[in-house]
Amino acid sequence: MNTAAQVPQVALAADASFAFVQALATELSSGKVELPGFPDIALRVQRVLADENVSPDRVVKVISTEPVLASQVLLMANSVALNPSGKQVSDLRTAVARIGLNTVRTATIAFAVRQLRAAAELKPVARQLEELWQRNVLIASLCYVVARRCSQVSPDTALLAGLLLGVGRLYILTRAVRHPALFSNPSTYQLIERDWHLSIATALLENWEISPDIVAAVRDSEDYAREPRGPASLTDVLLAANMIAVFAGQPDFLEARLQTVKAVAKLGLTRALCETLQQESAQEIAALREALR
Repeated sequence: MNTAAQVPQVALAADASFAFVQALATELSSGKVELPGFPDIALRVQRVLADENVSPDRVVKVISTEPVLASQVLLMANSVALNPSGKQVSDLRTAVARIGLNTVRTATIAFAVRQLRAAAELKPVARQLEELWQRNVLIASLCYVVARRCSQVSPDTALLAGLLLGVGRLYILTRAVRHPALFSNPSTYQLIERDWHLSIATALLENWEISPDIVAAVRDSEDYAREPRGPASLTDVLLAANMIAVFAGQPDFLEARLQTVKAVAKLGLTRALCETLQQESAQEIAALREALR
């Protein structure tokens, strides 16, 4: 092992990490955090949907300017999870009325990230982007199922919140591509991601004028020590879905966390119930993952 040759590489990685964290801090303090390469149509849809009293016709008018996004909305409206009757729709107005504005937001985010993943400048991190997005989609699908089966939280809102949970990580990855030395030390990169992703997600969602309830749920989604009050909340659903995803294939670890995290316990989740939920909802989860991929 050439230890002498490794020392400069370690120093380079440390310098890159410091410079990268400084850049993140500067961007956050500026109050102008924007996801690089996010399609203009996605931002226009977000601005339109920021108006709670927006008419369906205006939403349809904006969506229809981008055929791929329009197809995404129709795909969501006709998915098994969101269309239990099996009656297919082919016009945007009916699709928007069926799925609601939060699911339109979800479809728009999925469309935008699909465009982002195809960007030439992000080819060096294509594998990481794909893995990150698939993780986001799984958590969002689990949020939908947990909300519908175990709480009074709107499943559509939970689906959107679950998908938005990973936008901070997405932002960090798209920025990190300019600092390739960061990837020479995966543990350092993971530490940066862990420490910064929720702050960045919060700033992004506030810029997009996402509902304050969703912003707060994402911001607090890793606060495992929080003392829950009142009925199970959106934050509780996010915690639970994230936990189920993280410990997939590790039922003993999942059971231990379910017993110790009070916010998740409020949902009445047990190891057996989690297994039942996933088995009974397998078709719904698969359909949502397909619609959001």
